[in-house]
Amino acid sequence: MSGYFLYHSIGTFPGKAVAMTTALAGFSEIWSAEDDGQWPAALAARKRFINLWSALIDAPAGSLTTAENVTTALYSLVGGLPEASLAGRRFLVAADCFPSLHFMLAKIAPRFGFVLDTVPMRPGERWVREEDMIARWQDDVGVALLTFVTSTASHRSDVARLVDHGHRLGTIVGADITQGVGVAPFSIEHTHVDFVVSTSLKWLCGTSGAGILQVRPDLLSRCEPELRGWFSQDNPFSWDLDRFTYASDARRFDHGTPAILASVASLPGLEWATSVGVDAIRAQNLALTNRLIMRSLENGWMVGSPLDEDKRGGSVMLSLPESLDSGCIVSGLREQKLYCDARGSTLRLSPGSVTNVESVDALCGALEQLME
Repeated sequence: MSGYFLYHSIGTFPGKAVAMTTALAGFSEIWSAEDDGQWPAALAARKRFINLWSALIDAPAGSLTTAENVTTALYSLVGGLPEASLAGRRFLVAADCFPSLHFMLAKIAPRFGFVLDTVPMRPGERWVREEDMIARWQDDVGVALLTFVTSTASHRSDVARLVDHGHRLGTIVGADITQGVGVAPFSIEHTHVDFVVSTSLKWLCGTSGAGILQVRPDLLSRCEPELRGWFSQDNPFSWDLDRFTYASDARRFDHGTPAILASVASLPGLEWATSVGVDAIRAQNLALTNRLIMRSLENGWMVGSPLDEDKRGGSVMLSLPESLDSGCIVSGLREQKLYCDARGSTLRLSPGSVTNVESVDALCGALEQLME
């Protein structure tokens, strides 16, 4: 039995340590060899990372590249959009977006000339309703960023519905899919989003530093990223200072020498998720989260995630009473080798491939004692 309920944070799979050790040891051998094979092998590993990601979300060929994290990916995208997409217009986000993205957008809004408009949650609610996003969304919204699955409620939005609304108004619509990809099906062909940002953590069981940026090809061709460098070109080895030209594909969002190690370390997780399949990962997760919700409701605990599984990601959030210290609850569970975390009074519980029914029952039994 594993007491690991932290798939909203890092994520793991059976044999991860061995698989990562093998991948990193192989890279170390190549990188340390006294020959000229380092960059061909490193760039091939990065290309495999990109190909696995593209297949996972049905991204068109050449539309996806690597980034350090979702924040740098979004910054690179914003800095490359045509000026008319942002200047004098609104950039629409929901109040339950990943805070790091909001911090960055709030800082750069004056320089790019847009107004950051944050749709609030209704009093007492845990996520922003789609109808409230739509009500706030008029034709002066140049760009909208959707959160596929929220990190504090595990609410899964109807991305396709929101994208359709945005496109009818001429909005560029993107999605942060970090908390949902790998445990909830997501397809660019189905949702028609204009761009995607994500990392390879969480349900994909990768490492930090292995982010991605994906941009729809016809939008990509109109982008000229201000964050650019020698790898932004079709031929990185063209060093003519007066003849810089952007690559024709997503490589134009590259810049300096790419970081390879995070891609190498994240390949085992991507390969595992691909081999198992999102549908199978989802089915196992639903069996555990539904049981967790059932036990929570039986105990009278307040569930802060949607009860409808079609509107929920892979996590279950419990709202702790104000009389309880969430840090003490997390520590008490840790003492029993049950691992989760809290954001304020919200206890975040995310079972995955190494978790089973006995783990859920052990967690609920421990919580019953701690709640008393």
